[in-house]
Amino acid sequence: MREFDVAVIGAGPAGAAAALAACRGGARVLLLDRADFPRDKVCGDGIAAEAISVLRGLSVENITDGYPAIERLRLVGPGGSAVARPLPRAAHTIPRRVFDERLVRAAVAAGAELRRHTVRAVRATEAGITIDGHYRAQVIIGADGAGSVVRRALGFAVNPPGHLAVAIRGYAPTTNTDEQVIVTTKARWPAYAWEFPLGDGTANVGYGEVLRGEPLSRAYLLERLDALLPGRETTGVRGHHLPLSTHRPPPARGRVLLAGDALSLINPFTGEGIFYAVLSGALAGEAAAAGPVRVAERYGRALRHRLGRHLRHSGFAALLTRQSRVVDAAVAAAARDAEVFDRMVDLGLGDGVFDLRTIGRIASRLGQRHPAAP
Repeated sequence: MREFDVAVIGAGPAGAAAALAACRGGARVLLLDRADFPRDKVCGDGIAAEAISVLRGLSVENITDGYPAIERLRLVGPGGSAVARPLPRAAHTIPRRVFDERLVRAAVAAGAELRRHTVRAVRATEAGITIDGHYRAQVIIGADGAGSVVRRALGFAVNPPGHLAVAIRGYAPTTNTDEQVIVTTKARWPAYAWEFPLGDGTANVGYGEVLRGEPLSRAYLLERLDALLPGRETTGVRGHHLPLSTHRPPPARGRVLLAGDALSLINPFTGEGIFYAVLSGALAGEAAAAGPVRVAERYGRALRHRLGRHLRHSGFAALLTRQSRVVDAAVAAAARDAEVFDRMVDLGLGDGVFDLRTIGRIASRLGQRHPAAP
C-alpha cells in the first residue's frame, strides 16, 4: 500500500489547488482523478479575477495564456432593466479542458503524484485513511465534485431541491469578443442564460435554473436557452448540477476535508464556482500539510476567516433576489451607480459583501419602481 501525507480525490480546480498548496507546505501528495487530462468539464468557463489571484499566490502564472481579458459585463434583469459596465477587474473565458490541465500540470510540477483511479471507498484506520485498499494518507481532501464519493462517505447527502441548480452549456459562433453577457428571466426565476466569449469568434453559451423537485429535460433547457439567446448555433451541449452554498455540509470531519463543489461552494447569486474551488482547495491543502492533528478545526477556521462573512451575505442576496423585482431594482441601481455595479460583481464573482450604501441604492430603486400604496 502506497503511503502519503495527503491524498486529494478529484483533480479539478479545487483538487489541483489543494495539491499545489499541500506540496508547497512540504507534504507528500497523491492526486487522484477518474479521468485522463486534458478532459472536458461542463462549466461556463468564466474565470474571475479573484480566482486568478489565488492561483498566482500558488505560483501559477501561465493560466490565462492565449485567452484575452474580458473587460465588460452586460446584465439584463428579469423585467428588462439592463446595465453594461467595465468589470472592476478583468475576467477570462478559458475552456475547462485547458484550464484544468494547466492546474494539474502545475500540481505535478510542484511534486504531486497524479494517478488515474476511480475512488469507490475511503476508510479510517489507526494508521491513516485508506482509499480502496490501494493508498493510505494521513489526511484526505475530497474535491470530487457535486457527486462526491468522499462527501457520501462522511454521511452527508446531496443538496435538496431549492439548493441545487441544473445547467447546460455548449459553444456557439459569436461576434462578441470582449463582454460577458447574462440574461435573466422571470420565467422559472431564478434562472438565466449566458454568453462568455473566448476571444476567438466562439463563446460558451448556456442556461441554468434552480431545481424545485421535478426533473428538467434537455429539450426544455435548450428551449429556454434559445428563448433568451436566440439564433445561436450551439454545439457540444452537455448538462451538470450545481450544489449551491445555501446548503453546505460541515467542511471537515476528523482527517477528511471537503473543498469546491463537494462542499457545495457554488455562489447562489450567480452560479460561479471556480473562485470558491481554488480558494477552498488552497486552504484545505495548506491545512492538510500542517499535519493530521486538529486538521478539521484548522481548515474550518481558515474557511470562516476567509469566506464566512461573504457566504452570509451571498446567502442573504439569494434570499432577497427570490423576488425578480428586487433583481431589476439592483440592475437599475447598478446602471446609475458604478459603485453599486462593482459591489454586485464582487459579491457574485468573488468574496465581496453588501454595504449599507448599496442596499440603500437598491431599496431606493425598488421604491421608485413599486411605490407604496396610499
